[in-house]
Amino acid sequence: MNAPMPPSVGLAQSPAVLRAGRWWLVGEAGSVPLSDPAFIAVLNGFAEALSAADRTVAALRQPDEPSAASVPRTGSRRR
Repeated sequence: MNAPMPPSVGLAQSPAVLRAGRWWLVGEAGSVPLSDPAFIAVLNGFAEALSAADRTVAALRQPDEPSAASVPRTGSRRR
């Protein structure tokens, strides 16, 4: 039994869609697979940049962990 295929991933608000590891241009009239290596390389780079930006935004939205400077000290400190 084969594993389920991941859903298509659209690239931002463009007609470029990644399906099963291959880029397609999708429109109302149908879909066209991309075969130009230079164009595919640009799409891959753009997709990686968007993914990195999404990860950065997600990390910024995480609740801050207390830093060592903000944790109160307990006990006395010898000099």
